[in-house]
Amino acid sequence: MPKRGKRYQEANKLIDRTKLYSPEEAVDLIKKTSTVKFDATVEAHLRMGVDPRKADQQVRSTVQLPHGTGKQVRVLVFAQGEGQKIAQDAGADYVGGDDLVKRIQDGWFEFDVTVATPPMMSKVGRLGRLLGPRGLMPSPKAGTVVPDQDLERVVSELKAGRVEFRLDRTANIHVPIGKASFSHAQLLDNYTTIVDAIQQAKPSGAKGTYIRKIVLNATMGPGIKVDNTKGD
Repeated sequence: MPKRGKRYQEANKLIDRTKLYSPEEAVDLIKKTSTVKFDATVEAHLRMGVDPRKADQQVRSTVQLPHGTGKQVRVLVFAQGEGQKIAQDAGADYVGGDDLVKRIQDGWFEFDVTVATPPMMSKVGRLGRLLGPRGLMPSPKAGTVVPDQDLERVVSELKAGRVEFRLDRTANIHVPIGKASFSHAQLLDNYTTIVDAIQQAKPSGAKGTYIRKIVLNATMGPGIKVDNTKGD
């Protein structure tokens, strides 16, 4: 185990490792235990009671955080014709077609999320091996493959703090809930929204305890175990 820095060790003393904290207590501790000098991202890490190898136990959806993530989201849209104008007017950072495909093939990845219209997917599909491992591939399940008439809504939501959550291959979900500079009420609202959305996304094949464990932490800060009374 690498040796932790002095700030981390001091922050860690504030946490009782044997205790499950209420969400309110956990958010309070997050703000006290952020150890970095920049505005740290606060994340929720959930250990799920499902089997990621089974199709009827997948967990994946999107949710609009009431206070956003605190991050400036760079949105790239693959569209053509009228769709390009709609995306540009909605505030997308990059809009195009073949030109963007070529830039990405050449190694450019200066964006955070991608959206595509259905006609563009035949071209975007060529980028699967580049975008997929980075979690940047547009997907109907993630609500990022949409017709022209939905581009304005989707781009606006993404810029305002819509996030995707999905089960990884180790049965965990990792999702940002804001920044350490957020108020206590803002972080708590975002946390509650995330947990409620994951509850609503419970798959048909889930048995027993659905959410087994929740831990909150700020970037490079110690983890705080949260008492999840909605775990079944």
